[in-house]
Amino acid sequence: MAGKLYAHLLEVEDAAHDLLDSMMPGMAKEAGATEDLKAMRWVGLMNCCKAQVEEIIFAELLYC
Repeated sequence: MAGKLYAHLLEVEDAAHDLLDSMMPGMAKEAGATEDLKAMRWVGLMNCCKAQVEEIIFAELLYC
């Protein structure tokens, strides 16, 4: 391993955060999570979108 595991894990974490930040707006738009929704419904939709995006990231970065 030669001390490279931690650096690799940081790189994967950064890539996952970048993907999350770039995918969330599109996923939220598809789900209809607009600012006009009431707070609780919006939070629920956003949590659902985040969970879906995280599963995509896991499949692309971790489970491959």
